[in-house]
Amino acid sequence: MDAKQLKIKCLFLFFLTLHFVGFSQHDTIRFSRDTSFNVQSAYRKIAKDFTQATIVKAFPIRAINEKRNMVYHSLGERDLHIDIFYPKISKVKPVPGVLLIHGGGWASGTKSHLVPMAQKLAEAGYVAAVVEYRLSPEARYPAGVIDLKTALKWLRIHASDFGLDTSRIATLGTSAGATLATLVGTTAGNPLYLSHPKSQAVSDKVQAIVNIDGVLDFTDPNESGKDHDPAKPSAAARWFGATYKQNPELWVEASPLTYASGKTPPTLFVNSALPRFHAGRDQYVAVLNKNGIYNEVHTIDETPHPFWLFHPWFDKAVPLVISFLDRVLK
Repeated sequence: MDAKQLKIKCLFLFFLTLHFVGFSQHDTIRFSRDTSFNVQSAYRKIAKDFTQATIVKAFPIRAINEKRNMVYHSLGERDLHIDIFYPKISKVKPVPGVLLIHGGGWASGTKSHLVPMAQKLAEAGYVAAVVEYRLSPEARYPAGVIDLKTALKWLRIHASDFGLDTSRIATLGTSAGATLATLVGTTAGNPLYLSHPKSQAVSDKVQAIVNIDGVLDFTDPNESGKDHDPAKPSAAARWFGATYKQNPELWVEASPLTYASGKTPPTLFVNSALPRFHAGRDQYVAVLNKNGIYNEVHTIDETPHPFWLFHPWFDKAVPLVISFLDRVLK
């Protein structure tokens, strides 16, 4: 191989690496990213069957403040970021807060996907925090859960900066993020999911949960029965590092349904028309009803799974979320 061929090969390997390894301008090291789930790819997937769909974009809302890409925790040289949207009047009287968790199969997606929803929540009088957490290409379960617990505690530590009432906080998630929002919300104080050490003395309890099309039971056949080809592991198997058959206890452990009890916070479900994303919901609601815990279940008909990313369904989902939060947090 001559010098020219060697140079071409090195350049090829360099750009190939950039394709498979992503990094943020805020990070000082590179780490693995999966960019397969994004708003544009989701739109292309649904556009043929849902011609009315249009992408939801960020709103220019003057009545709110925002602080973007704040570092809530550093893992060596790897920083984890959070975006905060809050009413301009919130420092006069503390207001409730919401921690928003994006989806993407625990492997992909970014916090930017939930910025429009956070803006609308801030406009409605909430401190809305959109959080980055580690995904399966970078770190397997339970790393992302630990990150989210830490972000929740970071919000409480810095509450006065945004006018946040620390006694009124909800978790909200979409798809895989909804699973995480429910898992975080049902495991307050659980030693399986301690935050990073810096903030362990702060409470990780939330007062409400909003689940937007996220599964609650990984053992449901729609989730546990996917892994037939070892070369093509399911999203859950990638996150856990094991299929259901290989480690069923882990799949049970990570299921929010496992922790549903008389201490579970009030919960809102906003679902698509696709039953596979309702796995464990009815059993979870039964536990809440048995214990007299307030809950709501809404299914938006004729919807694709990532409906919250698109009009007209975004415009139907957001009022449901605000109405529920106003009832249980205000």
